[in-house]
Amino acid sequence: MPAAHPPASKGPTRPADLTALLEAAVEGVGGTQRPGQVQMAQAVADAVEGDGHLLVQAGTGTGKSLAYLVPALAHAVATRRPVVVATATLALQAQVVDRDLPRITAALEPLLGRRATYGLVKGRRNYLCQHKLVGGFPEEDDDALFGPPAAASRMGEEVLRLREWANDTASGDRDELVPGVTERAWRQVSVSAHECLGGKCPMLEECFVEQARSSAKVSDVVVTNHSMLAIDAFEGRQILPEHDLVVVDEGHELVDRVTSTITDELTAPMVERAARRAARLADVEALSTSADVLREVLTGAPEGRLTSIPESLGVALAGVRDAARSVQSELKPEKGAEVDAGRQVARAEVDEVFEVSERLLSDNDHDVVWLSDDPRRGPVLHVAPIGVAGLLRERLFPDRTVVLTSATLELGGSFESVAASMGLSGPDAPAWQGLDVGSPFDYQKQAILYCAKHLPAPGRDGTSSAAMDELAELVTAAGGRTLGLFSSRRAAEAAAEAMRERLDVPILCQGEDQMPTLVRAFARDARTCLFGTLSLWQGVDVPGPACHLVVIDRIPFPRPDDPLMSARSQAVADAGGNGFMAVAATHAALRLAQGAGRLVRSSQDRGVVAVLDSRFATARYGSFLRASMPPFWPTADREKVLAALRRLDEGAGELLPVLEPGLRVDAVRDTSTVPAPPAHAEPSVPLDVPAAEPAPVPESSRTGVVQGRAWTAQDDVTMREGVELGCSVEDLADQFDCEPDVIEARLDALGLHAPHELF
Repeated sequence: MPAAHPPASKGPTRPADLTALLEAAVEGVGGTQRPGQVQMAQAVADAVEGDGHLLVQAGTGTGKSLAYLVPALAHAVATRRPVVVATATLALQAQVVDRDLPRITAALEPLLGRRATYGLVKGRRNYLCQHKLVGGFPEEDDDALFGPPAAASRMGEEVLRLREWANDTASGDRDELVPGVTERAWRQVSVSAHECLGGKCPMLEECFVEQARSSAKVSDVVVTNHSMLAIDAFEGRQILPEHDLVVVDEGHELVDRVTSTITDELTAPMVERAARRAARLADVEALSTSADVLREVLTGAPEGRLTSIPESLGVALAGVRDAARSVQSELKPEKGAEVDAGRQVARAEVDEVFEVSERLLSDNDHDVVWLSDDPRRGPVLHVAPIGVAGLLRERLFPDRTVVLTSATLELGGSFESVAASMGLSGPDAPAWQGLDVGSPFDYQKQAILYCAKHLPAPGRDGTSSAAMDELAELVTAAGGRTLGLFSSRRAAEAAAEAMRERLDVPILCQGEDQMPTLVRAFARDARTCLFGTLSLWQGVDVPGPACHLVVIDRIPFPRPDDPLMSARSQAVADAGGNGFMAVAATHAALRLAQGAGRLVRSSQDRGVVAVLDSRFATARYGSFLRASMPPFWPTADREKVLAALRRLDEGAGELLPVLEPGLRVDAVRDTSTVPAPPAHAEPSVPLDVPAAEPAPVPESSRTGVVQGRAWTAQDDVTMREGVELGCSVEDLADQFDCEPDVIEARLDALGLHAPHELF
């Protein structure tokens, strides 16, 4: 069987058992069965029974989590082998565990003969460490303890609260602590995987992590994240139980998440910290000196990719590596000696310094190295794999069936781009099938894809005056109701300022307040517009007449100076491929598909996606980008688009209710019960609907609007303290249980900056 295949055919209907299971599950969640959902469930069941892998594109509203959970649960119960489900985001992980699985397992119990079980596997840092709670580890080397007395006092209060909570919690899971605590306080009661004493821990039987993983080993479904899946597959830590089926939801994120997991960095402060940790156990003079040498070499060095390690930097890195190796030798415990948590923590930090410096010096053709300048930590050396296709092919796909699903897997009308990035192309690649089950939405009638091809191609000097004129005309015709997606913060701010001068509608801009507040304000007022960047491209869900127009200012290609993207492009070119299409165009296509997906969120939604970059229509790669978008009705006729927007504005119904902070709407939302819109005669142009108010949505079916989380004054205090303590964006995202882009938006609003752990 060849490595790549055309989309799978629908094939014959599966036996009644799967049909009955699916019907029971749909009824159990209070939904309505959809053709794409049935087709996807059948395809997953076929993949489990066959020898190949499956890539499934399932549009918004398909109900894909139910479509894969039903056959997965049936397989797990029948074979007594667990199934692994890996998600990219905390939100989806919570949805699967807190909403979907409880209802589905209850609904399937009569048909399966027993209630299927499920468990959640997270990293060690997400759990309390019992041994650390009783003083088994040294105190964290936290600079904040020597800072303002108020900060130290607050941390002490939080640690005291954590110790009290430890007496009550049955799981030790940080997510169950409400309200949460700062990252620095949590580090006082948790350990990383490298710091953990493992089987030598005197409190192994009381360990929350071991209890959670033991429970997962006997569960039918184990829910985890992409990073844990990668660690389990690549590092052989046996975090997950033996399994023969893994479902990767949000599959379009897998390559980036895996890349992040195996990306390393090195700074002079990291070396200094390792030396301090080991100071009471070993001679660290050489290691401390090597940190000073590294800082001196890196200070003032130009940022960007290092195609080779300069001689001076090579000498400095060799000094770090050799000094770390010497300390490692001294930190090795004597045979039969009692376990020493302090020694283990020191070894973990010194090991990391040694391993990263050795990797940087290895001159591996499969790695890319670059230097960035962080405002807090100073120069940072990064090393990341150019690609992870080979690793995925060797470690993830053998010996199990892998199902990858997302709303955006088919780019340019084909699964080939995504498949190639995951190692599913070329000689001896694993067999796979691609299947697009579509969406329950009628995109051709619900939305227009408009390209303003008459505009000049965008340049480096910002948005042109002609594009500003076009934007003003579109927003006016829509009566507001506009979500503006811009390629940079500067472009969004410039457009917001220009529209405020020209138009009499409220214009909100990312960074002026926390993102959830901005999105709620946008959803509450039909005349309001919201402009922003990456957070809006991927994270906004505003169904209903609050959003009739999504504007994209330019094709979202990656930055030309992005070291990793440029290295990947060059690698493709060196292998005889088209680096631009394989990397830049594929990246842009994925972002465009995600951005366009902000418009149609339910079967009631109508509107226009307007691209103000003429290259989208005129460039040779434009057809690839257009084929990656939802199948909206395409046009370059400006007057038809303006007329359609005016009709939509005139005939718009009431806005959907907006829930206040704290209500978990995402856990109960189900658009499957929203009735189909009233039928209309086939128009010459989509959206050519009468001005009459649309059929009302039943109260029980209305959807609230939620994006991210609400921020309190105390949250902002915590945020500022985290920044002062050197927490990364990822640390803060873990602390606040939200995505990194939401953290970045809040940091911007507060005028703060935090580094990224990786690239």
